Amino acid sequence: MADPVEIQYFYRTRWGTHDEFLRLFRKNHWPILREQLADGRYTAVELYTPRFHGEGSAGWDIMVSITYRDWAAIQEHSDPSIVTRLYPDQETFKREEAERFALLESHWDVVLERQPLD
Repeated sequence: MADPVEIQYFYRTRWGTHDEFLRLFRKNHWPILREQLADGRYTAVELYTPRFHGEGSAGWDIMVSITYRDWAAIQEHSDPSIVTRLYPDQETFKREEAERFALLESHWDVVLERQPLD
């Protein structure tokens, strides 16, 4: 069996748009992720925000961690069929997704590679 692969997705929202980004994420993106979790493509999906405001040097205010079943699961790209099924009003979906990404200052992904300690 192949090893799972974890990717962390970091988002930094524009000042004052954090709650709106999370609302749109939960409305339009979480159902897609949940479907892929149920299908076994993902083994875990977690969403994190810092508990405290801090001084902001972390560079992110939302982090989503997705653990893929294996590397092949990353390459499956099953999103389009799920999106079409879950969101028959594609015009609204695409507009809201564009709005969600317009709320960002930056976004980056980090593929993690587990390293043995011994």
